Amino acid sequence: MRARGRDDARKYGETIDILVNVAGGSGPVGKTGVETTSEEFEEIVDLNMGGCFNTMRAVLPGMMAQRYGKIVNVGGTFGMRGRAGRMAYSASKWGLRGITKSFALEVGAYNINVNCVAPGMVDGPRFRDKVCADMARRHGITVEQAIERHAADYALKRVSTDADVAHACLFLASDVSRQLTGVDLPVDGGWAML
Repeated sequence: MRARGRDDARKYGETIDILVNVAGGSGPVGKTGVETTSEEFEEIVDLNMGGCFNTMRAVLPGMMAQRYGKIVNVGGTFGMRGRAGRMAYSASKWGLRGITKSFALEVGAYNINVNCVAPGMVDGPRFRDKVCADMARRHGITVEQAIERHAADYALKRVSTDADVAHACLFLASDVSRQLTGVDLPVDGGWAML
């Protein structure tokens, strides 16, 4: 989208009111910062930060012209709390928070809200087949026991669902949240903030 960004926005008549940026790369898992290669680091930073940056640049001129817009970037709680073995991913999500806050300050005068939803672990194939399967192998437990261990870390004692994340995005994309901008909203059952 880098080179085509503004042309893509024109294709939609520059009437984009809502942008939800979802970059889903996880980067290297289980590697320390020293073990992470420059290529691995650059790849995940480019996807998770660069992807959101480029789509925002593509739609913001139209939003600014119409003096209205809602942008919701989907970050992650590893951008609120560091995580050993996930340095590159954490760095990319911390960076996305900075991008979100800077854009919120720059476009607020145009009646544009820019916020970030930060999911924790979200139940689904990637969580079960990658994260929990890895934990199960390392600790000699079942995948179900690994899921229970993750849930035990959260105040609400449950792992988030995709619907939980979608509802938070919907809230921030609606006019109900008209007075919120630059917000990091964790959707994690009380892990990052408590």
